[in-house]
Amino acid sequence: MKLLLRLLVTAALVLLLSNILTGVHVASFGTAVIVAVVLGLLNIFIKPILVLLTLPVTFVTLGLFLLVINAVIILLCTKIVGGFVVDTFWTALIFSIILSILQSLTYKILGDDK
Repeated sequence: MKLLLRLLVTAALVLLLSNILTGVHVASFGTAVIVAVVLGLLNIFIKPILVLLTLPVTFVTLGLFLLVINAVIILLCTKIVGGFVVDTFWTALIFSIILSILQSLTYKILGDDK
């Protein structure tokens, strides 16, 4: 049940951000749900590999390179999901930062934080 709630919250936030940020385009709520699923899968399977491969850079930048990895995950999601477009790397970076903050706040409000 918690997984479904997190999925729907993330989908709603993706749709909300697409209406706020000019460089993010989502075709429908159904597309936003697919984006939420794909982002979850990419974060589970691909992100740890990227983090491991870029560990020295992440260490030197005191963890700030993780923001770049998050943006790359967003851009990879745009290649996988039709109907989801993020125009530039910088838009993906801003999108990922805002999405992470909003997810944390929403889960905290719902009492579903880790």
